[in-house]
Amino acid sequence: MPDVAVSARRGRELTWPWFLVVVVAYLAVLKGTGAAIGIDTSGSESQFPTTESVIRNGLVPIAVSVLFGAAVVTWLGWWREVLHYRAPARTWVWFVPLSMLAAALLGMNYPNLTAQKASLVLSLLAMTACVGIAEELMFRGIGVQVFKRAGLTEGKVALYSSLVFGLVHLSNAFGDGSRVVLQAVVVSTSGYFFYLCLRVGGSLLLPMAVHGLWDFGLLSNSVGTDPRTSAGMVLPIVLQVVLIVLLIIKRRSVDPAPAVPTAALPDARPS
Repeated sequence: MPDVAVSARRGRELTWPWFLVVVVAYLAVLKGTGAAIGIDTSGSESQFPTTESVIRNGLVPIAVSVLFGAAVVTWLGWWREVLHYRAPARTWVWFVPLSMLAAALLGMNYPNLTAQKASLVLSLLAMTACVGIAEELMFRGIGVQVFKRAGLTEGKVALYSSLVFGLVHLSNAFGDGSRVVLQAVVVSTSGYFFYLCLRVGGSLLLPMAVHGLWDFGLLSNSVGTDPRTSAGMVLPIVLQVVLIVLLIIKRRSVDPAPAVPTAALPDARPS
């Protein structure tokens, strides 16, 4: 019989230093495509004032990064392991994806979205869906597998993959300045939440869906030529704090409780 641990490690190997090289290449693809086809929106109060800005500054570059991530997973031969993660978590962890989905839906700025053209809203939805696919494929897919295959505990797998996820967002410093440091810290904690979505769902599809809808809810406040902020945008911020506190308290009870061996029953057979 083949060794289970060996047979589970299908495909090529990728060490963590080479994973960082892959991440840099991923950023180069994303930023390079954006620089090549993007349009200037610095004169607008909105990050995405028009459908064209969503497509050229967001959708197309991120879609290209999805193709890059998919090509890397294909080259590694890791699709089965990336899409299906076998590290069960306790039932209470379902609170993380369910609360994030609820906060995204309840906090979404529906008045601002309904005031925009349908093409802009649909483009934004496609863009944030691609964000969920691209970033989860790279960090909760490839990244988690890299650190898992290095023999690290689940806690360290979660920590290091989330830190890399946060550090990548420091690349926004070229446009957002020093406040991006705080953004990187917040993104790192979000990365841990997405990791827990992966753990409890057992599939990369769950964190992809949660991530995409979460970003769509956040960006619903900043699209259009005259963006309208909503009181509902406070809800994701409050939830982020609640989840941080909850996970500090319950961080040691994410893994399932160890099975208690059944005591041997006395032999009831007649002598």
